[in-house]
Amino acid sequence: MKYKRILLKLSGESLMGDKQYGIDNERVRQYAIDIKAVHDEGLEIAIVIGGGNIFRGLSAEKSGMDRAQADYMGMLATVINSMALQDALEKVGIKTRLLTAIKMEQICEPFIRRRAVRHLEKGRVVIFGAGTGNPYFTTDSAAALRAIEIKADVVLKGTRVDGIYTADPEKDPLATKYEEITFREVYDKGLNVMDMTAFTLCEENQVPIIVFDMNKHGNFMKIAKGEPIGTLVK
Repeated sequence: MKYKRILLKLSGESLMGDKQYGIDNERVRQYAIDIKAVHDEGLEIAIVIGGGNIFRGLSAEKSGMDRAQADYMGMLATVINSMALQDALEKVGIKTRLLTAIKMEQICEPFIRRRAVRHLEKGRVVIFGAGTGNPYFTTDSAAALRAIEIKADVVLKGTRVDGIYTADPEKDPLATKYEEITFREVYDKGLNVMDMTAFTLCEENQVPIIVFDMNKHGNFMKIAKGEPIGTLVK
């Protein structure tokens, strides 16, 4: 295995599968199987999930809702997704802990950095819910922040596409894929990898990012072994 401790960032939309909204239980189960395979090799895994399949704060703001209120609602959506993945992971035999930035004692633990690291050291998969706990920050920013706090070796961003392209490959058939790219090149080319706050956090703290297709079975294991899957930002 190339890495010892990784942070996996999943979008809320990735949990939809082929649905228009909500959670596709079969997709979540497939993620759990892929995560278990890597976990069984001894890697320490932390996960951050978005909430866009249930509620998007930015979309609600555009329709007239207060931005802070909308963002808090989005944080609650990430907790629902986190609970769904937690359930799927435990069904395949992995011990997990859900830690959230907003206190919800009945269903999860509050985020405490030292506690999170201890859970990882004990072999538990740790899921971070509720973003950073602050409005105006995305779950990308939460993923970057948590990765730095737990000293993760890499941030793995699982998406629907297999890397970073010169343009949106779903819209431009001539778009070409980057195998590797530097943080500075991403800035200069104006590529959309993560939101700028998250991206800058990773750059300043020298945490590499790999963008890859999480929906293809086996990709997560290949990345854990160091195979050149997706696009590496370094």
